[in-house]
Amino acid sequence: MRLLVVEDEPVAAALLAKGLREHAYAVDVVGDGPAAIEQAEVNDYDLLILDVLLPGLDGLQVCSRLRADGITAPILMLTARGGPDQRVEGLDAGADDYLPKPYHFPELLARVRALLRRGPALASAVLTLDTLTIDTRARRVERGGRQIQLTAKEYALLEYLARRRGEVVGRSDIAEHVWDDSYDPMSNLIEVYIQRLRRKIDDGHPVRLLHTRRGAGYTLDVSDGEGAED
Repeated sequence: MRLLVVEDEPVAAALLAKGLREHAYAVDVVGDGPAAIEQAEVNDYDLLILDVLLPGLDGLQVCSRLRADGITAPILMLTARGGPDQRVEGLDAGADDYLPKPYHFPELLARVRALLRRGPALASAVLTLDTLTIDTRARRVERGGRQIQLTAKEYALLEYLARRRGEVVGRSDIAEHVWDDSYDPMSNLIEVYIQRLRRKIDDGHPVRLLHTRRGAGYTLDVSDGEGAED
């Protein structure tokens, strides 16, 4: 999942982004309100973490503007002003959750996971497909009862495909949600990670789950469907 962190304090922003990347999230960082609006209108983020006290436009103004522009990605608002009145202001501006500073990073992660599970229907924290199990809270993956060791990026790719089970997901969608602004669209990085992931989750199992749809993208499903190849 790709997140936008909006924080004007460079050290705090860097620490938050580092912690999120270590938990398999792709993260972009900006330091002011206008840049946040520009980024959110250009990129399809899965979630925004938005500080209230920002130069240019404050977090409340940014949040209201994004909602008025039709951006529906969940917004987690952070602020040192953590009183009830401030929380009400943030929620009324369109935020989905509100976390006072200083925050406990595991709590922030839990709130991020909870917001990402929201949608038309509440998504489960544990994803299953055939004998494959993905525990999104522990970032633990098993198949047939055997734990599979994945890198942070391999895990992020697998979870993204699993949450879109049965859909054909193109390279552009994967790049948008699993990688950040540093991704080179001319590289073969996605193909490399798909091959690594396929070896780890499918080798030795009679049912293949990760399939390539020629000219279209990739799908994670028990049935590969017409036009798919392993």
